[in-house]
Amino acid sequence: MIDFKGAVSVLLVIYLVFSVASRTKYPKVPIWAIMMFSAFITVTTGLIPPDEIGKHVDLNVIFFLIGMFSIVSVAESSGLLNFVSMWFITKFKSRRTVLIASSLLFGLMAAITVNDSVALIGPSIVYLISKSTGVSIELMILLLMFSLTIGSVMTPLGNPQNMLIATSSGMNAPFIEFIKYLAIPTIFNLVVTPLVLMKFFKVEDQKVSLVFIPQETIKNKRDAYLGAAGLIATIVLVVGNDVMAILGKPHIEARGFIPMIISAGLYIAVSDPRKVLKGVDWGSILFFIGMFITMDGIWEGGILERVFYFIIPNKFGEVTSALPILVSSLALSQVLSNVPFVKLFLIYMKSLGYTGDNIVEWILLAMASTIAGNLTILGAASNVIVLEALESKYDSTVSFWDFLKYGFLITLINTIVYVIFIYAVAFV
Repeated sequence: MIDFKGAVSVLLVIYLVFSVASRTKYPKVPIWAIMMFSAFITVTTGLIPPDEIGKHVDLNVIFFLIGMFSIVSVAESSGLLNFVSMWFITKFKSRRTVLIASSLLFGLMAAITVNDSVALIGPSIVYLISKSTGVSIELMILLLMFSLTIGSVMTPLGNPQNMLIATSSGMNAPFIEFIKYLAIPTIFNLVVTPLVLMKFFKVEDQKVSLVFIPQETIKNKRDAYLGAAGLIATIVLVVGNDVMAILGKPHIEARGFIPMIISAGLYIAVSDPRKVLKGVDWGSILFFIGMFITMDGIWEGGILERVFYFIIPNKFGEVTSALPILVSSLALSQVLSNVPFVKLFLIYMKSLGYTGDNIVEWILLAMASTIAGNLTILGAASNVIVLEALESKYDSTVSFWDFLKYGFLITLINTIVYVIFIYAVAFV
């Protein structure tokens, strides 16, 4: 029997699924507005009382996003990211090597700067590569979308759902654990994916010549240095913090605060602090605030707990956990989107008794919920960001069904590679 809260939670899920699915027809309604309206419904119907809103918004993740977006804003507005991209890609002289290099570049940038941030600058870079190499823009856009998703698997900095798992699972040294299990298969997948797409699109390997003009990329040299320093400091401090945790020394448990602390030191030093703040994706910040409220409200309704129970009724071992986690992540991430799904599934897995010691299970969740973004175009926010830039700036698009046609095989290959390597590391 479904009570009032259960009925509201069901309606919220239906609303979210319908709204996200229909965004391709109504792109003027941003996804953050959809999520904030669902938060409005959650509070006004009593799923979450107004006085308890603050308890449900995870400041660890919110500060992480503000900090990372601020640092990336400095790096992007100064021209640093474009400089690094073009300098790297012009080192390669054939279509095959340029495509592999592009995949590695976008993937590794996503791993350290949040994939949604790279999605904002990626379309202009791949459009230039397409014009210079004669490779179709559709292939290049698909490669950008796939590589952003794959690369972001590798670290807690790569995407918000990874940061959620890193901060909420109880893992002692999440950054190091992510690299240990996911770095090598991520690199492998970033190399294989462009080769598969070349076969799909029947691209012949030819010599190419890309010209790199530094003066046209760096807009502000001082800010470029500051952006580079901010990114390097973030990585060093996050890794160092994990090392301190492993050694049992004092460390920052709220790891998401590290990028925020670094960005706080950058604001006063950059040329135009207001421009840096304008470059922050505040829509994503609002999306996450609304998502935390909504997902906790849906959980209070109790309906999704029954769905999760059907898929994974109790705590399994390392090997037997793989299939239900993979199935849940790949399927439900398409319905709820990966971040809301992870938020809810985290609560459920912890209720079953999964702790920070269940590293393989958390790594599987991070991998599968992220790589689900390569299955359909709605599976990852970075896909939507790239698609909107493609349609607004270059009068081109990638259809849902074309993405699925290529994405199904890419996702299958990616998942097999990750699962084999994760268990190889776990049992060696």
